[in-house]
Amino acid sequence: MTIEEKVGQVETLFDRLEIEITAFKSETHLFCNAGCGKCCSTPNIDASPLEFLPWAFHLFLNGKAEETLALLNDITTKNCFLYRPISILEHHNGSCSNYRYRGLICRLFGYAANTDKYGKLRLATCKIIKEEQQENFNAAEKAIIKGQYVPVFTNYYMQLAQIDLRMGVVIVPINEALKIAIEEVLHYYAYRPFPDGLGNIA
Repeated sequence: MTIEEKVGQVETLFDRLEIEITAFKSETHLFCNAGCGKCCSTPNIDASPLEFLPWAFHLFLNGKAEETLALLNDITTKNCFLYRPISILEHHNGSCSNYRYRGLICRLFGYAANTDKYGKLRLATCKIIKEEQQENFNAAEKAIIKGQYVPVFTNYYMQLAQIDLRMGVVIVPINEALKIAIEEVLHYYAYRPFPDGLGNIA
């Protein structure tokens, strides 16, 4: 499978998830506070390289892959490279610098569930939502127990792995995942022509 095909399949998976999350948010009335970004500012977030392949491919098409890889190789922080705090005084207020190409973990957190040790689905969301939207959060948890559909982390990561097992099952620190995704694209095109019909699309 070509890089373009893999990117297309990952993006199709993300589009399906977006529809499911939009429906879940509408039904539960849960939402993220505008400009919050606290979950993004958490160090030690893990991800798979495959979920950032569309981002890496976008960089490559726009001639920024090598430059971005160099920046990633130079950073020492464990915080996500793509996260940009709005204020240096309020580190939890910020946003993703490339929201369109954010990873699967970024899309799932807050509006998806994990299975607990008893086999029950538990909504995986942040302390802010749990505390500030307690009534809606509790109602959502009860609805999930009664059969309300909610995206599930393991289900989506299994679907991701089916696109490319090698890149999909590797879970590493998020900045390492970003680097591997870029390297994958650069290695693929090292001895291949630029994708047909895909010039600069910035």
